[in-house]
Amino acid sequence: MDPRNSSSATSELDRRQLLSYAAFGAAALTAKFANGEGASGSPPSKFAMKKSINLWAFPYPDKMTLTECLQLAKDAGFDGIELNYDLDSDLSPKSGTKEFQGIRRTAEEIGIAISGLCSFLFWPYPLTSNNPDERSRGMELAGLMTQAAHDLGTENLLVVPGAVSMPWRPDHDPTPNDVCDRRARQAIQKLLPNAEKLGVSLNIENIFFNGYLLSPMEMVDFVDSFHSEHVKVHFDTGNIMEYQYPEHWIPILGERIKNVHLKEYTKKGTDHSLEAFRPLLDGTTNWPAVLDAFQSIGYDGYLTFEYFHPWEYHPEALIYQTSDSLDRMLGRK
Repeated sequence: MDPRNSSSATSELDRRQLLSYAAFGAAALTAKFANGEGASGSPPSKFAMKKSINLWAFPYPDKMTLTECLQLAKDAGFDGIELNYDLDSDLSPKSGTKEFQGIRRTAEEIGIAISGLCSFLFWPYPLTSNNPDERSRGMELAGLMTQAAHDLGTENLLVVPGAVSMPWRPDHDPTPNDVCDRRARQAIQKLLPNAEKLGVSLNIENIFFNGYLLSPMEMVDFVDSFHSEHVKVHFDTGNIMEYQYPEHWIPILGERIKNVHLKEYTKKGTDHSLEAFRPLLDGTTNWPAVLDAFQSIGYDGYLTFEYFHPWEYHPEALIYQTSDSLDRMLGRK
């Protein structure tokens, strides 16, 4: 090689190499995205949990029938829907086995599962109330809910075992901590035989606002004390967000978690009311950490979005938006 031409030859070689590298890089990048990999170079996480939504997010019964809500949840892409037991609705003491089995058949025909049953009735009728009439009515309703869950074809019943205090009930006489704990354990023990017979799991919810079971260790102790596969945890990600972190609780609770409320919460304000709970992704929850924590314990059950404010206009938009958000969180989009 002529040394006089070495500079130009080297430059030409460099240009050819750069063009080759650029072409290779573009092809690799195209293949990477075609295979579902993101800009970080690794494929998005895929989570096996199932999508569910609570009936409180729908304008039921004011603007939509129960059947319409079931159909909307299915159309929006949810795997399941969580129903709510009340005093005056399709899901209330006014209905019995025949009616609940009818709802179950309707859900099956639509193709959506009933992921669980919960209720606000544990607040007016707490199982640990100082008022014996409230306690008695609470136990009666909890028994009816257990039967209803069975008839609806779900094994998940959310149970609030007790409350030291209820800031939203100024008439409530606070229950001393030790008394609350004793009454709560007695209540669950009394409900358990029928739940076991019916194949229903009494899933204890972490509330925080009620002043009871304030740490994951307390929850573990409470649940384990019954030595039953029919006493588990209904873990709510939002209920502890004011002062704690769901991703810290999940590994400690582990396989005790039987069902989940995926509730968004924002710490940006100081409103300690239901307004602090937000549409999914419109809060301050570290969702990647939370979902990784669920995956680390092998949880593959329902993630139920719980929200208390059906939208006044185009309420179906909230349902579709939540489904889309869950798809992105779970790595489906």
